[in-house]
Amino acid sequence: MPSIRTRSMTLASILCLLVLQVTVLASAWAVETVPPAKPVVAIVTTGGTIAQKIDPATGAAVPAVSGSDLVKAVAPLSDIATIRVVNFSNIDSSQMTPAIWLRLSRTVDAVLEKPEVIGAVITHGTDTMAEGAYFLDLTLQTKKPVVFVGAMRTASDLSPDGPANLLDGVVQVCSPAAKDWGVTVTMNQYINSARDVAKIETTNVQSFNSGDKGYLGRLVDGKVIRFHDRTDRRTLPCTSELPEVVLVTTYAGDTGALIRHVADAGADGMVIEALGAGNVNEPTFAAIKYALAKGIPVVISTRVHNGAVYPLYGDQGGGKTLEEAGAILAGDLKGPKARILLMLALPLVKNDRQKLQDLFNPDDAGR
Repeated sequence: MPSIRTRSMTLASILCLLVLQVTVLASAWAVETVPPAKPVVAIVTTGGTIAQKIDPATGAAVPAVSGSDLVKAVAPLSDIATIRVVNFSNIDSSQMTPAIWLRLSRTVDAVLEKPEVIGAVITHGTDTMAEGAYFLDLTLQTKKPVVFVGAMRTASDLSPDGPANLLDGVVQVCSPAAKDWGVTVTMNQYINSARDVAKIETTNVQSFNSGDKGYLGRLVDGKVIRFHDRTDRRTLPCTSELPEVVLVTTYAGDTGALIRHVADAGADGMVIEALGAGNVNEPTFAAIKYALAKGIPVVISTRVHNGAVYPLYGDQGGGKTLEEAGAILAGDLKGPKARILLMLALPLVKNDRQKLQDLFNPDDAGR
């Protein structure tokens, strides 16, 4: 029969085991119930309507809202991610320049070098958003998601669209369904490729689409619905010195005088928004040949929203004769973006026509 001392030791051992088990279970429970760390998303603010209010004295929209104010106005953001605000600028996007976009590109790359930051949302005015997004799409070295958002209504309006667009941008950055799209323009729940997006409305909130390329996806009820993948993305190194590239639109009765003036003024390159599938009249054709003879690269785009430039017509100024004269055909890249690509390409390949044409070839354009 066990002694009283032996029984006491046995009870003590059992109690110790019970305490140890409870401690282990409590520790395990504590680990399991600690909420996971929220992803870190950078919001880089540049200005635009999303950061504007109506000035009572003039009745006009003016810059008035800081990045911190934008974030505070969207309470659900803190439930989704840890937000880091980078106040880059606060200007209307009509005042944007390639030099500013170059600084913005470098700023975003520097922010996204931090391993804990999973992506960035850039607030930007809509007037030049499509161009700014494409500039960054070409120049950013990061593979992390970057989403351009903005607003068509100011923060003073009855139903501003900026807060919802900002929330959608952060949701997209955090979503596994939104990978490998490069830079996007995400407005009014629709997700557009930076290369193909265009602003199609001056005031309506449904202000952007991607023409016959279609949307990449859509945001519904806080989730990304993926429609399409994006094929290989092109990136180009860029220097601090950006060449002067001029965009000229032709029209019925064009004399070519503006093209000659641009050539004589010392432009480094020129993009012509031609008619139809890439055609100009005879005087304009003569002016383009004048610019080419001066060693100025000339890219032919089209002022038509959908479709591409093709070497189809053989009259004086048709797409075929323009190509034979040495002009570069832009494929389906529209004028403002063809200007950006030529601007970034010239320091790399100078006026090597074949290398420039290779960059603009539709099949290799990194869409």
